[in-house]
Amino acid sequence: MATYYAAMSDGELTRLAPNAGDLTEIAVQVLSAELQKRALNVPLVQSVVPMKEVEQLDLVVIQQFRDLPEALLAKGMLGSAGVESFLLDDNLIRMEWFISNLIGGIKLAVKAEDEEAALEIVDQPIADHFEIDGVGVYEQPRCPKCGSLNTQQEGTIDKGLALAALWLVSVPIPIKRNSCKCLTCGSEWREDTAIAG
Repeated sequence: MATYYAAMSDGELTRLAPNAGDLTEIAVQVLSAELQKRALNVPLVQSVVPMKEVEQLDLVVIQQFRDLPEALLAKGMLGSAGVESFLLDDNLIRMEWFISNLIGGIKLAVKAEDEEAALEIVDQPIADHFEIDGVGVYEQPRCPKCGSLNTQQEGTIDKGLALAALWLVSVPIPIKRNSCKCLTCGSEWREDTAIAG
């Protein structure tokens, strides 16, 4: 290292001195000795700006999700209510979705002091109806078997119509019919049938 600094010009050593904080302890000592040997009166700037202390958050997991869209929806609910939240393991599951159940899914976490408020927000019941500007009132589908509002719409292939289309035009045409599924009891029904209220 001494030969390296000895081979440098006075100008190079002068430009290096303000960055002495980036050098190792031994390199600073060798550089200082070379500057003294050449009688260059250049101060070595060794002070490094101290790093800010990293704030460690005390997080509490309030819910777990198998799939990302549900986790993002819950995070959005919290965000719209002003509660800061974090998704844990979401990037891992985005890359390797099939290990979601293995690692416990995507975790929705909040600061410990926000836990109670966050649980109150995500545990709100599903609204049975709501107003849509310019459209009117939307009625949430209700399960005809158990009366739950925890339902989802699904597009399933109507096999009879699809086979008829195959026979008529010799091309398989997937004809879909709308149906609903209850996520509470698992029953399924067609959307056009009467739904018990």
